[in-house]
Amino acid sequence: MTSPRIAHPGLAAHRMDAAQAAEWIQPGMAVGMSGFTGAGYPKAVPQALAARMEAARERGEPFALRVLTGASTAPELDGALARAGGIDFRLPYQSDPELRARINRGEIEYMDIHLGHVAQYAWFGFLGKIDVAVIEVAGILPDGRLIPSTSVGNNKTWLDLADKVIVEVNHRQPIGLDGMHDIYYGTALPPERRPIPLLQPGDRIGEPYLRVDPEKIVAVVETDAPDRLGSFAPPDATSQAIAANLVEFFRHEIRAGRLSERLLPLQSGVGNIANAVLAGLQDGGFRDLTAFTEVIQDGMLDLIEAGVITMASATALSLSPEAVARFAANIDLFRERIVLRPQEMSNHAELVRRLGCIAMNGMVEADIYGNVNSTHVAGSTIINGIGGSGDFARNGFLSCFVTPSTAKGGAISAIVPMVSHVDHNEHDVDVIVTEQGLADLRGLSPKQRARAVIANCAHPDYRDLLQDYFDRALAGSSGRHTPHLLGEALSWHQRYLDTGSMRG
Repeated sequence: MTSPRIAHPGLAAHRMDAAQAAEWIQPGMAVGMSGFTGAGYPKAVPQALAARMEAARERGEPFALRVLTGASTAPELDGALARAGGIDFRLPYQSDPELRARINRGEIEYMDIHLGHVAQYAWFGFLGKIDVAVIEVAGILPDGRLIPSTSVGNNKTWLDLADKVIVEVNHRQPIGLDGMHDIYYGTALPPERRPIPLLQPGDRIGEPYLRVDPEKIVAVVETDAPDRLGSFAPPDATSQAIAANLVEFFRHEIRAGRLSERLLPLQSGVGNIANAVLAGLQDGGFRDLTAFTEVIQDGMLDLIEAGVITMASATALSLSPEAVARFAANIDLFRERIVLRPQEMSNHAELVRRLGCIAMNGMVEADIYGNVNSTHVAGSTIINGIGGSGDFARNGFLSCFVTPSTAKGGAISAIVPMVSHVDHNEHDVDVIVTEQGLADLRGLSPKQRARAVIANCAHPDYRDLLQDYFDRALAGSSGRHTPHLLGEALSWHQRYLDTGSMRG
């Protein structure tokens, strides 16, 4: 018997509970799962799988998997599997505390990778065989095509490459998602690649549904559960100051004739500072903007409702509980203003470059020469991952990185002599913004960049220390192009580890 959400009779016959579906996954397999920034991930099968792993561990039997997703998921997936000791390899991005702790203890191998590279690496064979795909959808059509959920991520790739497919049909996801997606099937492997015919963020170049061979689907599991939902704190004074500095920079670029009043397609990272920047654009009177980004969060939803953003392209939603309710209530409007794509499109280097995206991403620290660390604490402890920031930083029209100038109550400076880990080198960073000010690094030599970063971005408590380091490096370094005192370059980080403060 079919249901409104499962309209294909043959696939309706494959309905089973999560425990039965999880039996299709065996130790050592590579499993591609849906999920991107806590949206559209499978809710039931991973938990049933974790229970099998726990039972196997009690019997003294190893049971671990290679787990590949779109980006971060949620405690029901990453947390449950990590806690059960069921992940031996993970990519490309994560945010779960349990998973992160095990990665940093060396118990799980983790490959941090540009999100725009994952699908093509899988197609190239670089990631090995995909045994099973576990994908959440909003529904199954009579012909077997799948209505995507609140994220697309790498789902198209996992469905295409996996030997077997498990589908979770989530009744909690709005059926009004039908028609919001654009799944492009025109990619090919080199040397057969062709130009992607997308000219504007809102262009639809594919189809609304995911294709899959029904013969590969071995299980259909019905669920009724929300995505991982987290509320965003109201912008504080620091976030508002960062946003004001960046908005004023955009105004400067308009006056200089390098941007129009409509700016260029916006890419924005996730978090409170990103929401503050988006709010600053609305308060600054900007209108008729577009976005070509990875994730739509509360701040962007606000701008769409207000008419500030007329079209937004992404691969996932990442909304607070309050925003989820608004999204469901106004889904007809959002379906006209939002396009959700596979991340191989949302993060495609050629599209980012051709559309001329303005990239706005967070960071852990920057050094005086403009190198950025966005992933590691003290050089060796991973936080989340590079995500898609590199896809946009290297290829965008403008590459902006934002952060408060200090952390841990002032014990840590976000501006340091040398970053302890490099995710975005100085060649990919145009603008650095803190609440103290903004450094425009375009067209500057390393020494000129250092002076701009120290003067405009460093906290006053650290500015003289940075200037002293730079002056002594300029006088005592073996080279004068990018002066460094190698014996001291990472001493700030060591001092923090030893004393709890970079100031000593």
